[in-house]
This record gives sequence, structure tokens and C-alpha cells, in this order.
Amino acid sequence: MPEILFLVHRVPWPPDRGDRIRSWHMFEALARLAPVHVAALADNADDAAIAREKMAPLCKSLAIESRNVSRPVALAQAVLRGEPVSNRLFKNAALARHVDALVRGGAITHIVGFSGQMAQYLPADFGGPVLMDFVDVDSAKFATYAEQNKRQPLHWVHQREARVLGAYEAAVARRVDASLFVSEAEAALFRARSGLGADTVRAVENGIDTARFNPELIFDAVDGSEGPLAVFTGQMDYRPNIDAVRWFATDILPLIRQRHAAARFAIVGRAPTDEVRALAKLPGVVVTGEVHDVRPWLAAADAVVAPLLLARGVQNKLLEAMAMARPVVASAAAAEGIDAAAGEHLLVASDAESLAAAVGSLFDDREAAAKMGQAARARMITRYGWDARLAPLGELLGLSA
Repeated sequence: MPEILFLVHRVPWPPDRGDRIRSWHMFEALARLAPVHVAALADNADDAAIAREKMAPLCKSLAIESRNVSRPVALAQAVLRGEPVSNRLFKNAALARHVDALVRGGAITHIVGFSGQMAQYLPADFGGPVLMDFVDVDSAKFATYAEQNKRQPLHWVHQREARVLGAYEAAVARRVDASLFVSEAEAALFRARSGLGADTVRAVENGIDTARFNPELIFDAVDGSEGPLAVFTGQMDYRPNIDAVRWFATDILPLIRQRHAAARFAIVGRAPTDEVRALAKLPGVVVTGEVHDVRPWLAAADAVVAPLLLARGVQNKLLEAMAMARPVVASAAAAEGIDAAAGEHLLVASDAESLAAAVGSLFDDREAAAKMGQAARARMITRYGWDARLAPLGELLGLSA
């Protein structure tokens, strides 16, 4: 009987951020194919406890270890050993011992790794099918960081990580049966960087639960203020999100308020840094911190914005907003990878002036904004159901549901 080992860099439950949303739905898809053993890391003991309560009854076995390596220590260790810093941040001896014992026990027939940091746990001599879901080309992200911060102390760190991690990603991809990425754009980029072909480097896109993200559901009111509301959702200790909301709050919102004096901007997401919290001092800016459910804020939004300067793969925040029939304004980087038509399903702009004009146009014409939102939801229903998006897993593993 087949049994699958699922290696995950951040335990999938609760599916409340982009990586965990994808890994949770992947876990569900794998569990329909065969019993699943999950070996995962957690950011802290509380996250591990919450996940154990939910996931233990659903798994053949479940091992969760908490990460406790600081970035400075990980950097020092990585430099000394010639490894990517990303790997050192997710290195855990107890989890490695567990995986080794599980594989040596002989029951595991298939392995799926989620996020490149978990490739270090793949056994060297495993005889069954192995899939590696890199999700994004992380080395390309660090290359972009290095390019954007040439005069900052972290430039060397990012430049080194791009080079070392890129070589590691390519080496891993040559070992496994298939490497998966969240969009065709990411898959094509990796093929170009690694020299591998479309037979082993595949796009398996993100999906969206359109029954949960449904504008017909009734939500409690979250915003009683007057004036049009723009909303951003995301993990607010993640640098690309921090840069995006800072740009919108300081450069874009003031342009919008020249025409819409009462316009407001809500930053909705867990773990806001001090830098993000400080934005609440600006006129019209609200920082919510962690919320139990982002859907009420999406429902309240007159526009959902994603002014990301750096983005990789498909942005779940946009899929969620579009499934909720909200009009979306995104940067070109945020919109890349989403199979939707600019101007019909969402608006795409590149600089502060054009982003402000796009948001302002939605505030000006509520009928057109509603029409765009409905078109976006229809697109999500027909194109982005999770079952359809993850259907290739069975074929790639040689298993059928």
C-alpha cells in the first residue's frame, strides 16, 4: 500500500497565510491519494500545538518541531559551511532524525517536499517517486533584493544567498522526479536558470476556495468610518508587504486624497512590525494587526490594493479579493502569474500616479467597480478551483484518487 511523506517548512494549519494555504490544500489532495505522514516545522510552540490538535487525526503520523535559529546565527553557520542561509534557518536535528527513521522503516513509498528549505531532509537513496514543490524561485527573490539594496550592508548577504541558493535549487531539481512552481512564469524562470526542461519542471498553480470567499455570505461590519476604503491584506512582518504598504501609505494615498479627501487605507494582517504600526499616524491609515478573518475587511473594501514592488508566483491575497468580487488594483509584479485580463478582471498599474488614478477611478464609478468585481469572481470560479489546480499531483506521483 502506498504511503506519502509530506515535508513542510511551516506546518500547514491554520491556513492563514499564503504558504500555509497552498500547503494545506496540497496536504488535503495528497490525503485523498494515500495515507500521509507529515514532518513539519513550526515558528513557535503555540503554532505547533494548534496544528497538532487539528492535523493529528488526519495523518498516518505527525511530527512537528519548533524552529529556534536566529538569522545572525544562521548566517554565520551558512558562511562557515558554504550553505544557503535559508537552509540553516530551517535545519532541525530532531526532525532530521525522525524523517530518517521513518524512511528506514520501509513504509514510505512516495515523498513530497514543500518549499526548497525542506529539500535538505530528502533521503539520498530513496527509491520511490519524489516531488519538490519549490513554490517560488527563492534565489531570484534574493537576487532582486541585492539589486535593490546595492549600497546597504545586506547587499553582500543577499547577493551570496542568490548565488548559493540558486546552485542548491538546481542541484535538488536534478535529483527529484519533478520540481513544481506556483506559476508558469516561475517554472519558466527556473528552467532558464537550471537548464532543466518542461518534462521535470512544472507549474502547479494556486487555487481559491470560492465557497468560503463568497460575497453573498453575511459578515459583521468592521469599518464604521465614512469615505471610500482601500484594503491591503498580508503577513505584515514580510519585507515585500512592508515595502508595499509603506509606499501606498506615504506616496499613493496622499494622491488619492487630493480627489477623495475622506479616502482611507486599511492594512490588515498579523505581526505588523513597528515600521508598519507607525504608518497609522498618517492621515487615513488604519493598521488592524492580526484579525480572526480577513473576509469582513475584504467585504468592506471599495478597492483591494496590492502595490507590491517585489512579488514571486501567484498572490493568494489577490485570488481571495477577486473571489470576494472586490475590484482590485495591483502592481505589475503582484499581477504576474494570475490568469486574468487587465482592465476586465482587475486594474494593473506601475507607478504611484497610475496606481492612485486606478484606485480613484474605482471610487468615482461604483457601478464599474462592481462590474469588475463580478467579472473577477466569475474568473476565479472557472479558473482557480483547488481540486482542478492540484489534480496533477496524482499523475506525477503515479497514484490515482
